Amino acid sequence: MLALPRPKMLKRILIDATSLGIKQIVLINSWKVDKSYWQTPNLKNELLHEKMLLGLEQARDTVLPTLKLAPRFRPFVEDELDDWAGNSQRILAHPGNFPTMPHSLSGPVTLAIGPEGGWTDYEIEMLQKQGFTCHNFGSRILRVETALPALVGRLMQLP
Repeated sequence: MLALPRPKMLKRILIDATSLGIKQIVLINSWKVDKSYWQTPNLKNELLHEKMLLGLEQARDTVLPTLKLAPRFRPFVEDELDDWAGNSQRILAHPGNFPTMPHSLSGPVTLAIGPEGGWTDYEIEMLQKQGFTCHNFGSRILRVETALPALVGRLMQLP
C-alpha cells in the first residue's frame, strides 16, 4: 500500500514494485498527497498496465500484480483494507521512535509506505486500528522511490 507518489515517479515506482515481485498494489490518498496527483494522465489504466508489464519483463515474471486506486483514505481503510490485506503481517513504515523494521520475513506482508513527509497522526491511528505496527528504517528520511526497494529488500527474501 503506497500513498500516491508524485506523477513523475509513479511510473518508475510501478516498474520497480512489479519487478520486485509485489503482487498487490494499492495507491491510496493521504492528507499530504497533492490533490492534483489524482488528476494526472499517468493514472490511466493503459499506462499503469504498460509500466507493470515492463516490470514483469525485467524480472522474467508472468503474473501481473493487481492494482487498486483508493482516492479516499478513510473509506478504504475502514471498509476494504482488512479484506485486502488478509492474514498478512501488517507493517507501517514511519520515521520515529518505533521498533526497527523486521527483516527476512517469509510469510505474506502488507507494507504501508506513506507520502513524502510521512503519514499524519490520524492516518497512523487509522492504520493501527487495522492491525498495522509502526517500524522505523533508520534515521534518514528517504524518498518514496528509494524507500520502496530498500524496504522490500529488507523485509523479503527475494526469489
